[in-house]
Amino acid sequence: MNAGSRLEQVLKSGRLAVTAEISPPKHSSPEGIINLARILKDWVDAANITDCQAAVVRMSSISAGIHILQNGLEPVIQVTCRDRNRIAIQSDLLGAYSLGMRNLLCLSGDHQSFGNHPAAKNVYDVDSVQLIQLVRRMRDERKFFSGEEIKKCEPRFFIGAVANPFADPFELQVDRLEKKIEAGAEFIQTQCIYDMERFARFMEVCVRRGLHERAYILAGLTPIKGLRSVSYMRTIPGITVPDEIVSRVKNARDQKAEGINICIEQINYIRKNIKGISGIHLMAIAWEEIVPEIVKRAGLRRE
Repeated sequence: MNAGSRLEQVLKSGRLAVTAEISPPKHSSPEGIINLARILKDWVDAANITDCQAAVVRMSSISAGIHILQNGLEPVIQVTCRDRNRIAIQSDLLGAYSLGMRNLLCLSGDHQSFGNHPAAKNVYDVDSVQLIQLVRRMRDERKFFSGEEIKKCEPRFFIGAVANPFADPFELQVDRLEKKIEAGAEFIQTQCIYDMERFARFMEVCVRRGLHERAYILAGLTPIKGLRSVSYMRTIPGITVPDEIVSRVKNARDQKAEGINICIEQINYIRKNIKGISGIHLMAIAWEEIVPEIVKRAGLRRE
């Protein structure tokens, strides 16, 4: 046991883990995320706290993580390479661990041109693979990125990374995932899955290479709220939404209900047909309160 987090314990036990995702607010009040923590705490094993996703300024993932931890929900804090150099990253990691954070997801971060400060300068002092490697070094070798010894109380995070089976070229995505696992990633959360045929091909290659035995892979799913949201998802690079799903939502009498039905069908399909999956990661963007219904109807509620 490296970090001793609930998420790590669940994955190592062999039970299918369930995680959700919470976006911190674009203001300084924690009221909304505290409310979400209370809604989700009995339904998921942990919740990702995004780090200024889409390069939009929000409450820090570490601060938001403290609020949800104090309200019974275990956080997975996201840390991007976009906004901090290696000094700031290490400083934040020491602080986060001291405050009780135990799960860490390492990301490059969306380019600042997508967000609300497009003229901001990026940093990228290290990339996501280097970040994974260096965090692992802090934990296992008790050394800072510079090589200096951490004399006591090294941060012992359960280390995660992301994978996108839908980015091109397809053949390189498994290679990139393997590179992250070799760097030290212990769990992987994927991009939103709508194209099951392509995801199945991706996982077939992962299983053939034994990557599912070297890291826990959680399948990322995003319930569709309506035609407007599914149309928006189709504009995001690296996400593919088949025409069949768009038609189902468009022709549904109740588009929200149909979106939930589709998500539950996807969970059941993955559990029944795709090997190598250790968990489900539900990214209900701005619709987090729907997660308990999906978890319940899909039979995923944790004991």
